[in-house]
Amino acid sequence: MKVLGITLARGGSKSVPYKNIRPLLGKPLIYYTIKESLKCKLLDDYIISTDSKKIAKIAKNFGANVPFLRPKNISKDNTTSVDSLKHAVKFMEKLNGLKYDFVIEIMCTNPLKISKDIDACVHKLIKTKADSVIAVHQLFDHHPRRIKKIVNDRIINFCLTEKLETRRQDLVPFAYIRSGSIYALKRDHLMIKNMRYGSRNSRPYILPPNRAINIDTEIDVLVAENILKKNLIK
Repeated sequence: MKVLGITLARGGSKSVPYKNIRPLLGKPLIYYTIKESLKCKLLDDYIISTDSKKIAKIAKNFGANVPFLRPKNISKDNTTSVDSLKHAVKFMEKLNGLKYDFVIEIMCTNPLKISKDIDACVHKLIKTKADSVIAVHQLFDHHPRRIKKIVNDRIINFCLTEKLETRRQDLVPFAYIRSGSIYALKRDHLMIKNMRYGSRNSRPYILPPNRAINIDTEIDVLVAENILKKNLIK
């Protein structure tokens, strides 16, 4: 079975400009994903898909394979991850003269994940014969029962009722969110069904809290740096 790992690294991030190469502890954000992806035992090939010569050069310096620069028509603000992944798969299948069985999107917005997490998603995808295995993490303060809306200057439950004085750790059922880390997919689930997740046969891989973050703001950058510092001290 052939497994292709792909990291999408477009240069046009709006929330944190050039987020993929934003320095964290002296290394660009993308470094942490490249480092762990290259350690994986279950990836046959691993590539970076980017439209930026600058990102491509940095990725290559850290040992990543960057076999193409993504064309402009799939490097726009409204370009979907599905479109970018499909382009990368088609390119690599034509280049190598083969058809992959599984496609693993490894996002660089979580620098805390490790190779063990990536391999575990691939292993679960194969073992369970799922359409996809998605990395998720548990919600605590952002549990749906704690989320409110304001109507006519009144605080109203957004969707679920929260019992008064309920501790966050006692909120049930547990709630989870996609972690912005790993999407392990059957090749045809992506290429034919145009899906990364959402089918009835999508399975979870639960990241521990200390390896769960999705960098989308400057505050997320600071949080990630602090966790990485603690991990280095250990």
